[in-house]
Amino acid sequence: MVNVLTSLLQRQTAKYDADRPALWQRTGTDCWEPVTWHQFSDRAARVACALEILGVKPEDRVAIFAPNDPKTLYTDMGCFANRAVPVSIYATSSPEQVEYIARDSQARVLFAGTREQYEICRQVAFNLPDLRQIVVFDDIELAPGDTTTMLFDSLLKLGESATEACRKEVAARTAAATPDDIATLLYTSGTTGEPKGAILTHSNFNACMDVHHRVLTSISDADTSLCFLPLSHIFEKAWTYLCLDTGIQVYINRDPHIIVDTIREVKPTCMCSVPRFWEKAYTAIQEKMAAMPRLQRALCRRALKIGSRRNLHYRRQGLKVPAWLEMRYRFYDKHVFTMVRKAMGINRGNIFPTAGAPLSASIVEFFRSIGVDIVIGYGLSETTATVSFYPYTGYQIGSIGQVLPGLEVKIGAENEILVKGPTVMRGYFNKPAETAEAFTDDGWLRTGDAGCFDEKGQLVLTDRLKDLFKTSNGKYIAPQAIESRLGEDKYIDQVAVIGDKRKYVTAIIVPAIEAIKEYARRKQIQYRSLEELLKNSQIIELISQRIEALQKGLASFEKIKKFTLLPREFTMENGELTNTLKIRRPVINRHYASVIEAMYA
Repeated sequence: MVNVLTSLLQRQTAKYDADRPALWQRTGTDCWEPVTWHQFSDRAARVACALEILGVKPEDRVAIFAPNDPKTLYTDMGCFANRAVPVSIYATSSPEQVEYIARDSQARVLFAGTREQYEICRQVAFNLPDLRQIVVFDDIELAPGDTTTMLFDSLLKLGESATEACRKEVAARTAAATPDDIATLLYTSGTTGEPKGAILTHSNFNACMDVHHRVLTSISDADTSLCFLPLSHIFEKAWTYLCLDTGIQVYINRDPHIIVDTIREVKPTCMCSVPRFWEKAYTAIQEKMAAMPRLQRALCRRALKIGSRRNLHYRRQGLKVPAWLEMRYRFYDKHVFTMVRKAMGINRGNIFPTAGAPLSASIVEFFRSIGVDIVIGYGLSETTATVSFYPYTGYQIGSIGQVLPGLEVKIGAENEILVKGPTVMRGYFNKPAETAEAFTDDGWLRTGDAGCFDEKGQLVLTDRLKDLFKTSNGKYIAPQAIESRLGEDKYIDQVAVIGDKRKYVTAIIVPAIEAIKEYARRKQIQYRSLEELLKNSQIIELISQRIEALQKGLASFEKIKKFTLLPREFTMENGELTNTLKIRRPVINRHYASVIEAMYA
């Protein structure tokens, strides 16, 4: 069997003409440069030869510590040609994390993206006995006397100068590739404990690509995708590989801080993202609607009712839309929804896969009503991304969709979601004890997530088992479910729900600072500092009322009884968030121990 990823460039260069773009990279403000399939193939071939010259052998690991960049994909493909194993490291990782992953994976070559990442690599290189070479993507000046680093352009020149013997060796390695070869090591973000390298084989990706091609019938090489999440995240990595295998043109977004502007420039038809993106977009739209004159607000409310009726009742169920409803929908789509989608840059949207954490049902309903097809899904690094996602029709809002064909899912002890199938990892690299713990005795992967099947047979995620806690009154609390509810509010930016072994539930809340300041201006609240503003009784009462409204329908023991407003956000730099923006509860509990104790005093 031919490996999908190993043969990808050969197949696509044969399929498309010399001018067909495979990738697009930003070269300046509002300026994008295409990378054709033939350029992509040539650069990957030169990387492959250069790695062979540098002594990389089959099964050797090559670590990549960089922001999103086409060079990451050239390197991935160069590794596949050599049967070597690319290892992704998040661009925001600390020196300690970089050192741990590079040492644990026994990386022979370490690619750095920027000057800052180069300096981190230099700092940790002395503690990496297997490391032979550092390569830097950006065109920077290397440190004086640095003989172990080269720039990526020099790597390409090295590959271009390869001997015939070198080229034949790479070709022989490519021809010898098998589905059992390791395709990549994906290190978990580590909400608790140290990261573990999930071993994903080429057979895992073969199965992943095959099933997605079968079920995602709406995507084609007429689509464009914006690579927004880090390529070190299994969601973005697998999605980007799928796009390349489909012939979808991929725009590589390097800086996540400018994603809103980038989306408006690119106008992608597809883009995978995490719920936080849609929460922020929803909040921004709600704020604009609230500032509209009364008649416009009434028009928007009417439009949303029509959109909900058409998209969520009829289209969702695969039913024919009545002519009168379709006519009204088209009117509102033209005069309301299209303007919203254009403002976001997604007016040409096809599908927008979303996963990584719970997303409020009301936000999903809102975007689906205005014609933005958010596709909620669920997966892990250990399952080569997708386990389940919304089908085109019959999806249940509040669920995480339908289990993929070929995968088996069952609910185990403590309602844990268990998975078995061809996309499930081989195990954790160099960690036999952790691998044994990750599987049941009969071979099911323990996801660590709690869930159930609904009456329609679709999977529902309730929470991370490690996040679930029990109050001192013996009541179980699912904090993510509460946090996702509060996350849809325009005055709330981040939430950490507290209550393990406590009498009641509390929360640490990072408010949406600009929205709070605007509220203070409207109410003529005087303050000298942000800290003073967040202690103001009117602000406390505002957030209290918002929380009470958002908690409607929760049991009394689940409701937040007290909260504290923080003047700064949780960050990856402080270790409070993972690289996929999930809360690290043990770190937050430690950093804000005195704040938490005060709420229970």
